[in-house]
Amino acid sequence: MSKVPSPQSSRIFVIGAGIIGVSIAFELRRQGLAVTLLDKKGIAKEASKGNAGAFAFTDITPLATPGIMKKAPKWLLDPLGPLSIPPSYALEIAPWMLRFWRASWKDRFEAAITAQAQLMELSRSALERQVIAAKSQKMLQREGQLQLYEGEREFKASLPDWQRRKDHKTTFKLLESREAIAEIQPGLSPRFTHAGFTPDWINICDPQAWCEHLAAEFCKAGGIIKRGSVRTVQQSQDGMEVITKGESLMADQVIIACGAWSHHLAKQLGDNIPLETERGYNTTLPKGAFDLRTHLSFSNHGFVVSRIKEGVRVGGAAELGGLDLPPNYRRAQILLEKAKTFLPDLNTQNGEQWMGFRPSLPDSLPVIGHASRTNKVIYAFGHGHLGLTQSAGTAELVASLVSGAEPPLCLDAYSPQRF
Repeated sequence: MSKVPSPQSSRIFVIGAGIIGVSIAFELRRQGLAVTLLDKKGIAKEASKGNAGAFAFTDITPLATPGIMKKAPKWLLDPLGPLSIPPSYALEIAPWMLRFWRASWKDRFEAAITAQAQLMELSRSALERQVIAAKSQKMLQREGQLQLYEGEREFKASLPDWQRRKDHKTTFKLLESREAIAEIQPGLSPRFTHAGFTPDWINICDPQAWCEHLAAEFCKAGGIIKRGSVRTVQQSQDGMEVITKGESLMADQVIIACGAWSHHLAKQLGDNIPLETERGYNTTLPKGAFDLRTHLSFSNHGFVVSRIKEGVRVGGAAELGGLDLPPNYRRAQILLEKAKTFLPDLNTQNGEQWMGFRPSLPDSLPVIGHASRTNKVIYAFGHGHLGLTQSAGTAELVASLVSGAEPPLCLDAYSPQRF
């Protein structure tokens, strides 16, 4: 049994108990620091609860691709499409969309791919270290991933993305027949004639259970979890003051990792970070819904099908609609209906619908770095739909900032001040 590290005097508060915050707290406590994890609802109650459960290390292409703004009018006209903006939110999101457009230019796009690939490489190795430290090898599913295409034209259009993956040393195999696809995943519609298979792809059996397990290991090692809705973070003579709805807490360092709500606290500290909410939808079907043997990605339709525990989760899409608009569960139903068309044997009965807020920045890269006015505050948010994927890597980067050690990669691309 490993020895519980004795706490140092430094008081560190991590705000946010999603997968990013929990991973950071776990890593800092593992290094012997005195850490308190704060969240208004508890462990994995928001986006970390219902995601697809994928460690998508091969997904290095940003959402803002060259030429994507030509599609913007279509998004507004198709509220149920794979990427949409509710008309009532179009004016409010306009400044973010301007930055998104600039991020799609070739110079920014190529730089974002490089930065994303570097963070993915670190996160892949960091996950293996985290799994060993948390004694959680049995929670991983190493079953690969199929990215599916309808016809040769769609497949050929994807080849630049596969070349980028090759350039960044991703292992994959391109499949150009229905028979080759069926050997990996039977039961697909014949409309899918081509695919790319990434055998090293990893899924988690249950993203909520994974987050809860890390939190439990954090507590076993002496970490503290508190419920509290953080209203204010401000500097004082004694350090950083964290004010919740019911009390005032003092810390030596604060890490803000509360996902889609993080930018409100950052703004109090003088940093205006253009965070938007990429709302994702899914439906989780019970045991026996389909004989799923690998993670399925229907990229041109904006959704995936993954195995969660003994059931199947159909989810994805991106609705840039902020935190206040009510969920449009018709989006989840549309994805389910498409999945039934693509997987004819899929039983779509008795599913549970869900919507989560994914924190998204215009260039698809997170912010990881110090606040502009004080090095006692570190930001770690904005991972979009890659929070689970990049959680362990982000935790190691934050730990290096806390200790003052040299980070394992250059953090300029993720700087909170880049905007």
